[in-house]
Amino acid sequence: MGTPAPRSVLLLAVLVGLCTPPVAWGKPNFIVILADDLGWGDLGANWAETKETPHLDELAAQGTRFVDFHSAASTCSPSRASLLTGRLGVRNGVTHNFAISSLGGLPRNETTLAEVLRAAGYSTAAIGFDYYLGIPYSHDMGCTDTPGYNVPPCPPCPQHGTACSPANKDCYTDVALPLFENHTIIQQPVNLSSLAERYMEAAARFIQQARDSGRPFFLYLALAHMHVPLQITPPPDRGIYGAALCEMDALVGRVKLLADHCGKGSTLLWFTGDNGPWMQKCELAGRLGPLLGTWQRARGGSPAKQTTWEGGHRVPAVVYWPGHVPARRSSHAMLSGAAGKDGQVEALRLAQYKAFYTTGGAKACDGSTGPEEHHHPPLIFNLDRDIQEQEPLDVATREYQAVLPAISRAYAQALEDIATDNITVADYSKDPAAVPCCSAQHVACRCHAHGQKSDTAL
Repeated sequence: MGTPAPRSVLLLAVLVGLCTPPVAWGKPNFIVILADDLGWGDLGANWAETKETPHLDELAAQGTRFVDFHSAASTCSPSRASLLTGRLGVRNGVTHNFAISSLGGLPRNETTLAEVLRAAGYSTAAIGFDYYLGIPYSHDMGCTDTPGYNVPPCPPCPQHGTACSPANKDCYTDVALPLFENHTIIQQPVNLSSLAERYMEAAARFIQQARDSGRPFFLYLALAHMHVPLQITPPPDRGIYGAALCEMDALVGRVKLLADHCGKGSTLLWFTGDNGPWMQKCELAGRLGPLLGTWQRARGGSPAKQTTWEGGHRVPAVVYWPGHVPARRSSHAMLSGAAGKDGQVEALRLAQYKAFYTTGGAKACDGSTGPEEHHHPPLIFNLDRDIQEQEPLDVATREYQAVLPAISRAYAQALEDIATDNITVADYSKDPAAVPCCSAQHVACRCHAHGQKSDTAL
């Protein structure tokens, strides 16, 4: 069994450690809001140049902001699997993203946070990705009738006849993007312009049902924001990305009101992101703030999503729990940790020092990529002095020589710990028959025009 390691309840354990005495009237509720492709600098409380997040900034002012919080991976599936299990992808088997035709997912023998809480009497729900209500993968992995903004743009779903091959190989036209409720497709293609409101309504409904039942609840709300395509009507004074960021911020504000309505202090709300911004999307990508990855940029490629540079996995993180988590506090405690390509340990953090054994840059806005390079001895950056990761320590300096033995020991211990752990292997096999399809008789798997629901076996 992939039972939780001590860090499997890291999210809750850290927060409990911040708390004053437990909630007097019973078990607290938990809401985890996970944004997609959000930059560290997209939060105004982190980066003064950002003006579009007043609700998140208020959340930070009324709670604790973690400035050194890291997602467990710099891509979607591994990051989310680690969040839910407390185990890195190299342990839980989810080392890279799944496809729309994938047969597998998170291995069934892995224990999730929701399962632990359900056993403790909680009502649990996931809204956004994976279960209950949402899209089973990123919302650029299927066509829609209103494609939204993307770089390069993708065409809408075909209405009649046979789908044509798009000029952009990253666009999907054969299969429309499905919206699931449990195992049932309720809309295909999904209407992205109403998706945020659907999520909000589902969250409110679930919370009310839990309250009516007298049970505490755990809600995992995985937003489509800020992943492309961005479905937004930008106001004249704000760009596309800024308008979408405003919409996400407003949604978080509404969730906070729901939490407070349950009774202030009864609900712990955690907001964070799955990984850094997708820089190849140019003006539709998020803001890195100071996490520039300058060393890598000089060699080509992006130092953000899909990399182990700080911009790839250091993400905004705010926790709000009135009366229990300190307000107006910024914590510099380092939380979580990131793995590299296919779950490999490419970089290691030890206090303020970050050592790279492998470097490389993802595809950037200009189309460049940075070649993979291996470093023995490792590149070591002092992040206290060099958050931009601009200049590694000179190997001949006393500082480098002093820290290298501790880093080498920590790296060896990490590899040994992984090698001797209970490792799970995910199923990454594919089958065209596994592609979610509401109606194979209709172009792009459209549901019938009158909105008939169809079941699908996944």
